[in-house]
Amino acid sequence: MKKLKFALIGAGGIAQAYAQAFNESECCDLVAVADVRIESAAALAETVGGRSYTDYISLAENESELDAVIISTPPKSHPEIACYFMGRGLPVLCEKPLCLTVAEAETMIAAAEKAGVLFTMASKFRYCDDVIKAKGILASGILGDVVQFENAFTAKVDMSKRWNSDASVSGGGVLIDNGTHSVDIIRYFLGPIENVLAVDTGSTQSLSVDENVKMFAKTKGDVTASVDLTWGINKELPYFISIYGTNGSLHIGWRESKYKVHSSPDWTVFGKGYEKVASFRGKIDNFANALRGKEKLFIQPSDALASVKVIEAAYKSLNQNLWQPVVEKAKAA
Repeated sequence: MKKLKFALIGAGGIAQAYAQAFNESECCDLVAVADVRIESAAALAETVGGRSYTDYISLAENESELDAVIISTPPKSHPEIACYFMGRGLPVLCEKPLCLTVAEAETMIAAAEKAGVLFTMASKFRYCDDVIKAKGILASGILGDVVQFENAFTAKVDMSKRWNSDASVSGGGVLIDNGTHSVDIIRYFLGPIENVLAVDTGSTQSLSVDENVKMFAKTKGDVTASVDLTWGINKELPYFISIYGTNGSLHIGWRESKYKVHSSPDWTVFGKGYEKVASFRGKIDNFANALRGKEKLFIQPSDALASVKVIEAAYKSLNQNLWQPVVEKAKAA
């Protein structure tokens, strides 16, 4: 089968994982890369045998045989770039965070519907084999009803010189950055989130954005999930997801994933943990298969919109120190 041709907009750190994934992909080729830093675009394009451009418009005007576009630039630029390509009839896979506001998310989704093209948000943990297997284990009922759900992304990272710490570009700090993963994970396992509480737990790098946050999310199924997000503390936790049920427990880790039922003294290992490049390859493969009509998108536009709504409510909670409802419909401007 002929490989699909993809372009990548943005050649920053996350783009390196995409390049590795494309080099391992059997269904897609990365044929063009654009970045305002031409040296970065050229270096990345060289690793995949593609062409480089200084901006996404030049790329679009010179690449007439593209099948899809991946956007991995800072969130502020996502709506403009995504709507541009979808307006040209090209499907778009957009990195998380999707955008800065609910209104922007709705604009992007409307642009995809108008153009009749596929559009999705890329949240890497949804494409992790262990996460997918864990969903199946939970759905089997072997762990019973979920009592507690915990998620943690806790690593010390110097963000002082990165765009992530510029709220005008990123939309916020660790809450929108890593918290977007958390929201998508919670919704994947437990369903819609109805209320959120976010608490700022202090500054470690003196950034102008939130660096350390605790978030609690109450789902429609009346389960409360707790989330620990930090750029300032390296907790070296072995697991980033823990699920505690009435009949057993399950842990998804960085190097191993396992579960145990209360009636057994032994843990059952079901995975080798998070594999970054494999997860990125999963993003590409799912999008390609959806383009070919072979499977559905793992993350639908409605999931992406819900993610933005939860994060928007979480920031409102962070500012007011109160539980906040997740508003289903954005207010008219």
